[in-house]
Amino acid sequence: MTKYDKVFNSANTSEESLSPEEAVAAIAVVTAIADSSIEDVDAESLAGILWEFEVFEEYSEDEITEIVDRLIDITEQEGIGPLFNVAKVSLSDELVLDGFAAGVIVLLDDELAIPKSKQAYLKKLQAALELEDEEAEEIIKEVIAAFKEAEEEADDEDETVVIEDFSEQTYESPLKNFTVPIPVDPQQGGRIQSQEGVVGFSDDIGTLLRIDYYPFPLEQLEELESVGQQEYLQTILVDKYVPQAIFANVPDASVEYSEYLEDTLRGAYYVLIDMPKGSTISKQENNGTAIRLDAYRGLLTFIRGEFLYIVSSQHSFINGETPDSLEEEAEDIKESILEFVETIEFT
Repeated sequence: MTKYDKVFNSANTSEESLSPEEAVAAIAVVTAIADSSIEDVDAESLAGILWEFEVFEEYSEDEITEIVDRLIDITEQEGIGPLFNVAKVSLSDELVLDGFAAGVIVLLDDELAIPKSKQAYLKKLQAALELEDEEAEEIIKEVIAAFKEAEEEADDEDETVVIEDFSEQTYESPLKNFTVPIPVDPQQGGRIQSQEGVVGFSDDIGTLLRIDYYPFPLEQLEELESVGQQEYLQTILVDKYVPQAIFANVPDASVEYSEYLEDTLRGAYYVLIDMPKGSTISKQENNGTAIRLDAYRGLLTFIRGEFLYIVSSQHSFINGETPDSLEEEAEDIKESILEFVETIEFT
């Protein structure tokens, strides 16, 4: 009897039924247990891995965790072989490659490689799923490449420089395209967070002033001239920046006000975002948990020289403060942004 006969050569199958998506998750569970014990499987960690799969994009992480828990229960009651057999027959043709990829992900080590001790299992999984060597190798390469890309993105995020003790009175962008007097005070918890293409100024009393800046490629001029500056700036801000920078992090946020300022900064587009529980500052609850405050965020985009800028400011509602009317909030935040922009020296 070989090491993995209990997985791949069992004559029994589970009486439980699985959806094709659950079958993908079952391959991951089987792989996690094959060289260890059921007790060693961390359902939440495994669910976190599976949540990255496109096939689970309609599931919440809690729902995937429930699926993993159910699959572990099946293994405890019926065995790892029956779970694999029902998973194999439940996989749709479209998801066979995803099932193999789920096994690959579970086996990857910290160096993003398949350990030699796991390669025999992977070959048997490949054979059981009736994949050609070329197909299997391509899936392995794609999985590793995806993980490397995710690590690189995480590294980019880690490159944010936080400056809390600053003596200079002026901030200069790394690209030398602007300088601005630092608008926060270290004695009030003032901080500068800087990384490629963005700088933010914040403090402990609710200040947030942020400058995002992007080189404006010449090829975009044709699009700008074709659709007009108002539509171009609106598309950049409302259709691209806001969904990626705000909606992705504050799902309940919404655009409540928008305005094209034809005579400001040679044409600028302004929006006000309502951000429930989306402030950059938090309050402590009685139970010790920190909850983000509600806030309004104003954003102004414009083109200056060879760069497109998005300058933003935030009004957080502290100590039970209630917002003024939408029109008043929109006007107040817009004015604070414009006052800040006036201090920026573009080069």
